[in-house]
Amino acid sequence: MSSSLLQKVGATVVKLSKSLRVQLLCWILLTLFGAIGFNLYNSFWTADATAKLVTDRTLLASARAIAEAVRVDEGGNTQVDVPPAALEMFDTGFGDRVFYQVITPWGSLVSGFPDMPLPAVQRVGEDRIFRGASVRIMMLDHPVVGLPGDGAISVTVAVTHNSQYAMRRQLWLSDFFKQFILVFVASLVTIIGLQRGLAPALRLRDAVRERGRNRLDPLPPEMVQTELQPLVHALNDHMERVQNQMAAQRRFVSNAAHQLRTPLALISTQASVAAREKDADRRDEALVALRDSTRQISRLASQLLTLSRAEPGSRRPRADAIDLSRAAREILEVHAEQALRRDIDVGLEADGPVVVEGDGTMLREMLVNLIDNAIRYTLPNGRVTVAVRRADGQAIVTVEDNGPGIPEAERAQVFERFYRIIGTEAEGSGLGLSIVREVVDGAGGNVTLSEVEGGGLVVTVRLPIK
Repeated sequence: MSSSLLQKVGATVVKLSKSLRVQLLCWILLTLFGAIGFNLYNSFWTADATAKLVTDRTLLASARAIAEAVRVDEGGNTQVDVPPAALEMFDTGFGDRVFYQVITPWGSLVSGFPDMPLPAVQRVGEDRIFRGASVRIMMLDHPVVGLPGDGAISVTVAVTHNSQYAMRRQLWLSDFFKQFILVFVASLVTIIGLQRGLAPALRLRDAVRERGRNRLDPLPPEMVQTELQPLVHALNDHMERVQNQMAAQRRFVSNAAHQLRTPLALISTQASVAAREKDADRRDEALVALRDSTRQISRLASQLLTLSRAEPGSRRPRADAIDLSRAAREILEVHAEQALRRDIDVGLEADGPVVVEGDGTMLREMLVNLIDNAIRYTLPNGRVTVAVRRADGQAIVTVEDNGPGIPEAERAQVFERFYRIIGTEAEGSGLGLSIVREVVDGAGGNVTLSEVEGGGLVVTVRLPIK
């Protein structure tokens, strides 16, 4: 065979080995052939026992027929005329040879072969070797009237195994053909059953293939068997999640476009004003406004990038060891100037190092957004306190401020992207808490909002310590 043909054969074998239909058929046939092999093994020994039983019954009948033909004449001599039927009963057409022996109680040979071996137990067949041939032999003691003391003669009959082995072979082959027919019928029924049983799964495959790329409505679980319905439910759940993600992405893109359109328009307008303005003071004022707008759109783009990185599956999982106390201290130092400009008192309460495992970059972004939001929305002369502690196997980070807080009715909505509370004066994109929630969810933790007594907001983040 050429190498290309061998490759095609190998590819076909590999393809078939991955087929569910072929795998199920192989397992069923393997079990069936194993059971049939065991049955054939047992049937062989059953056929052998049956053939021996029939041979032994024939030997016993032959020995009894010869024994009943023995007589004692008037002179006290023992004689026997062997009935032809006693030997002809072994003539089954398989060329068996028959041997017999008749001896008196005192050991005198009456008729037959003098050197025949004697079985150990009478009326029980034994396999022996006689004159170079394997024979089945049986002995029978039979009383004869006229012998001294009503003694019994011993009749021994032996026959070669040709008929016995032929009977065993016929019995076993008959069972073998029955088993073969059983395998054939079972294989045919199995193939038909697999074809019909897998038909709903194939219909499910076709239904999924024929759907358009934007069609994500649920599939009816009733189209498949009960065992496959969990698969359909899983597909429906997956399509629902994909549908929700697509809807969220569409909303995100729409909101992002809307959020970017306003500062871009401002930048364009301010740049045009600065280019046309002759007065130096007004031009400087326009340039300052242009710088602020540029800074605002730069922050918005940075937050959008951070949010996309925080989404599940967007980054390879990392297991950095990050000390939240140290990270909070460094971030507060960076935001200290912003807080001083607004006369906001910032502080850190930490019992010591609180180390967690996770994506170090994203966990820092979480702290940045929490602290930046607190300082941004706290009124001048206010305070912001960051606390990091360990409790019950968790790292707990709280950011507390005495700003306007968040109404309880809107606390669930503020985690949505681009959501901002009406009437908020501080500049913002509405992405800070969305980033916090995505990062915390990705780290296996949770975030909650609560009100400070006297006014303000407390954001509490709980992260598992591994």
